[in-house]
Amino acid sequence: MEHKPNSLQRRRWLAALLAVPALTVFAAQAANADALDAITKRGTLRVAVPEDYPPFGAVGPDMQPQGYDIDMAALLAKSMKVKLQLVPVNSGNRIPYLQTDKVDLVISSLGKTPEREKVIDFSQAYAPYFQGVFGPADIKVGGPADLAGKTVGATRGALEEVALTSMAPNATIRRFDDNNATIQAFLSGQVQLIAAGNIVAAAILAKHPPREPQMKFVIKDSPCFVGLNKNEPQLLAKVNTAIEQAKKDGSLQAMSKKWFGQPLPANL
Repeated sequence: MEHKPNSLQRRRWLAALLAVPALTVFAAQAANADALDAITKRGTLRVAVPEDYPPFGAVGPDMQPQGYDIDMAALLAKSMKVKLQLVPVNSGNRIPYLQTDKVDLVISSLGKTPEREKVIDFSQAYAPYFQGVFGPADIKVGGPADLAGKTVGATRGALEEVALTSMAPNATIRRFDDNNATIQAFLSGQVQLIAAGNIVAAAILAKHPPREPQMKFVIKDSPCFVGLNKNEPQLLAKVNTAIEQAKKDGSLQAMSKKWFGQPLPANL
């Protein structure tokens, strides 16, 4: 005999079915709020920052970290009303640190690429940046094809190293583990040219080296973004609001003049 549910059972089943979407939405909202809630409850914002990439991040004379990215991290921590914990990283480990919950945010001259967008989210831009090839005036280079037979120094894993590898297959690219090693290789003449950010070239030029790095060509225009894990809309909104406010009240302008020696571009 076929068993038919009574009216009480039907009402219970209906109530259970109606509750499923609500529970799903609630669970999704709770998951999305986890990162910002965790920061607030912990009372500390953990930020991955560079320590060998002036003027974005470096160790100062007092052995404390300093630079544009350091100030940006402090600005965000202040906006969240929490303490700041700086975590030094390099180009290769900054995203893995985020994915393994060693940090909450990456503020490390991070450029946006389609590959990176598959695994992390990005804020709106907070700093200007472009990658290019630089070298002395006596080395004539107008584009990637002119790099054939020339040696170019680049930091392993950095955006310019990855892009240049595909752009100039005939170039001899010498890869170094960190930016200081790349810079020293150029200054000491181990490589003829250097692939780096415009800010790095400006920092080299400020040292008045005998091998002045002149701009040869742009590899990629790539402003800097704050990186955070996927599916964290509350944290993303909090970061974007703080950046927008810093643009309006002049905080970012002051940081740019302090560390880059120039105002922010109008299109940032």
